[in-house]
Amino acid sequence: MVKRRDAMRIGLGAAASGALARTASAQAVIPQTGLVFPDGYTPGFLANPSPPATPFVMPLNVMPVARPVPESAINPPPDPSAHQRYNEFPPKKFYIQNISEFKWLYHKEGPYGNGSWAYGFNGITPGETFHAWYGEPIFVRRPNHLPPVGTGNIGWALPSYAIHLHNAHTASESDGYPGDFADPGEFWDHHYPNIESGFDPRNRLSTLWYHDHRLDFTAPNVYAGLSAFYLLFDEKDSNNERDKRRGAFRLPSGKYDVPLLLHDIWFDQNGQPGWDFVNPRPIASSEVSRGGYLPGPTYTNNGMLGDRFTVNRIIQPYFQVERRKYRFRLLNGGPSRFYHITLSTTKSDAEPFYVLSNDGNLLPEPILVESLEIWDANRYDMIVDLSKYNAGDQIFLTNWLEMRPDGAGETGRMLKTPNQIMRFDVVGPKVEDPSRIPDFMRALPPIDMSQVKRHRLWNFDYVNGLWTINGRLMDPNRIDAAIEQGSAEIWTLRNNGDAWSHPIHSHFEEFQILEINGQKVKPGSINWSRKDVVQLGPMTSVTFYGHWRDFLGKYVMHCHNVVHEDHAMMLRWDIVPPGQGY
Repeated sequence: MVKRRDAMRIGLGAAASGALARTASAQAVIPQTGLVFPDGYTPGFLANPSPPATPFVMPLNVMPVARPVPESAINPPPDPSAHQRYNEFPPKKFYIQNISEFKWLYHKEGPYGNGSWAYGFNGITPGETFHAWYGEPIFVRRPNHLPPVGTGNIGWALPSYAIHLHNAHTASESDGYPGDFADPGEFWDHHYPNIESGFDPRNRLSTLWYHDHRLDFTAPNVYAGLSAFYLLFDEKDSNNERDKRRGAFRLPSGKYDVPLLLHDIWFDQNGQPGWDFVNPRPIASSEVSRGGYLPGPTYTNNGMLGDRFTVNRIIQPYFQVERRKYRFRLLNGGPSRFYHITLSTTKSDAEPFYVLSNDGNLLPEPILVESLEIWDANRYDMIVDLSKYNAGDQIFLTNWLEMRPDGAGETGRMLKTPNQIMRFDVVGPKVEDPSRIPDFMRALPPIDMSQVKRHRLWNFDYVNGLWTINGRLMDPNRIDAAIEQGSAEIWTLRNNGDAWSHPIHSHFEEFQILEINGQKVKPGSINWSRKDVVQLGPMTSVTFYGHWRDFLGKYVMHCHNVVHEDHAMMLRWDIVPPGQGY
């Protein structure tokens, strides 16, 4: 086993890769020197801003749809015994995604034009967009072709992955548990049954994404490029705007259904993505014996912000749009920045648009809004009707939210000069538009309090430079909650900090928020939905109802400011047979 102190060296190529284990807890003596960023440290994007890049000169990258391969291409063949309920939900399609390091063109000007090193899937970042269907299980093999430690071009990430399909209803061994990882030369097999929780159609999902979840290195690995979309369809949300079947939503489809993945990145003067880390002074052997860590590079533990905004890994792209309705699937891929998003023009700072979903779940009814708060891992499907605009008009995806420079959360203020993240260029005459905005989409499943077995309280805090839950650091071998299969529970999440924020994500099952700061969620509001990410602001408390079904095994809950997750705001919970919970 390799301790976290050695893992810091691993990230820079000074040791062999291996399983990571934390040996300290919030109760242990943890010296700040050697672990915590020093006071007064200036983040990289402020100390050495990225090279200039003219906005809106690169077209939007629209990722290709993943293509299946013959089952015979999976060699060695899948092992059904390695997966729960594999024979009950045998795969109907098979995929191979090779994970490797390559050069990516974020922008064509200056040093960016020479290409920037990235991690990705089958040679692209973001990876291919999966189009999956309920009732059609799939199998994905992901061989790790990343260069071994110390031989690659990205020195701040770890060439070891654990890919999580966020927030699929998937067995533990395919979930991307942070301790289930593949090193260079290895692969991991994922079985995605594409079933709804409890086999209830009201629990169907829509916009998911997949990303790295490697223990201690989620933030740098996702930042390096390991993220992409996974879209689920059914007979209602059918990926066909001309669908004549009764009940079909007929949402914009094909080239009018566009995923948009936001990442902010800091680049060095050679156009290469950089990551904030420092080399602290050596610590005495006496400190090590008390539970400290050996000296080595220390990564930022508050957050990582960039000064170049990318959409689908292109710096401030433009996208030509026709005069009709579009479905944009907006995802904040992190690692740390939050956004207050509007659509702005020269005449208006906030053009109205419809929101269809909150995280991966379609709302009961579309909601007309003028802005969205989108924290790390939040997703919102939006319908924008561009038929009212003229050819030559320009609409900007605009961010107004000011972040703390250290990335730990928002300041509570709006920017005086907002960030224009991408531009939509309206072209051509009005066109035929068979798509619709449905009056009603999916009813919420009932909340059955008779199923509730336990109430749990989770306190999120900051202790000796590390992010804790109930005063503890993540230990992948410790079960913090054993949840009885088939039962429901009430969880309260409480942020004890007054200056930082946490987007908290729990794997596997969606939940329904009951109260925010003691106030019940109002029917028809944007939080009147099923969710998998909680926006836990300073001194905020959120209570939700969750129901855990269908599979057994280990999962996690964590902060999706993934820098906080890596340092070490995450806990393990298991689904166990009835009668074995605690």
